[in-house]
Amino acid sequence: MIRQLLITVLALSLSACADSRLPEYEMTGSAMGTTFNIVLVDPAEDLVHAALQTRVTETLERVNDLASTWKSDSELSLLNAARTTEWTPVSAELCAALESALTVSHLSNGAFDITIGPLVNLWGFGPDGTVASPPSEEVLAAVMKTVGYEELETRCDRPAVRKANTSLYVDLSGWAKGYAVDELASLLDGEGLANYLVEIGGELRVHGHNAAGKKWAIAVEAPSSTKRKPHSVVRVTDTSVATSGDYRNFFEHEGSRYSHTIDARTGRPVTHDLAAVTVVSESAAFADAMATALLVLGPVAGPELATSLDIASYFLVRNATGIEAMTTPEFDLLRNQ
Repeated sequence: MIRQLLITVLALSLSACADSRLPEYEMTGSAMGTTFNIVLVDPAEDLVHAALQTRVTETLERVNDLASTWKSDSELSLLNAARTTEWTPVSAELCAALESALTVSHLSNGAFDITIGPLVNLWGFGPDGTVASPPSEEVLAAVMKTVGYEELETRCDRPAVRKANTSLYVDLSGWAKGYAVDELASLLDGEGLANYLVEIGGELRVHGHNAAGKKWAIAVEAPSSTKRKPHSVVRVTDTSVATSGDYRNFFEHEGSRYSHTIDARTGRPVTHDLAAVTVVSESAAFADAMATALLVLGPVAGPELATSLDIASYFLVRNATGIEAMTTPEFDLLRNQ
């Protein structure tokens, strides 16, 4: 499933405590339909902040031009508009992006499906706008015929993509924010910056230490549609964190709640009790996509897959008394380091 991700991971260390001995420099702004934050700890005195800000903006614009479905002239939108089953030449970057995202589709047996775009739009969570009621069975069945990651093929030695179905519509919104985080982290690494936090719409990457000289403290948000508070905190460094949750973006119709978390295998919003999943991984793009996949899979199959793949994951499951936390062994190991 691909959809607009919510900000379900909060960085508790976006600013240093008052007695911190290390200076910080922060950049914030809007990008990719959400906000971004970059915190640099003790940057070099000769760092030209304005020049770095320009490069950050250029990087975000490049990712948007590459993968946005809200931008009609992005490379991905142009690919979606191509009504052909022949090989379509694409940039090496888009080909690599699609190939990477498809890896998560295969690992999750379609729980993360980058061709879910028509279903996202059908249920009112995409560029086509909101809806007030669920679609009819006939309309849903027709749209399901246009969905299926198996019908998208990449060839990245000579960058090209082939769609087995001309109506195939690719949506990378469950992957692109994480990818943008990775690209910004690469930019900062190239500038020789050793201690930083990069966050876009809740997906983040940290490196080195915070202004207090400790690992970054990342709060996993409690699943609530009415207020924001941390459920737990994990301290990490040199890694990425992404969370998917089902508790803010939804609509109600005749007493039923329809979440933006859609299972491409059924074409419908999920109805299980898994409220949120946090994934910790080297790549923010992988964490972003895998968090989506695990959320779709639910409170049984999700932890099973994460454990089998040695993915550090944290699950928040609704039960009769509130929220129950479940973790994988890799997450427990990370938390105890």
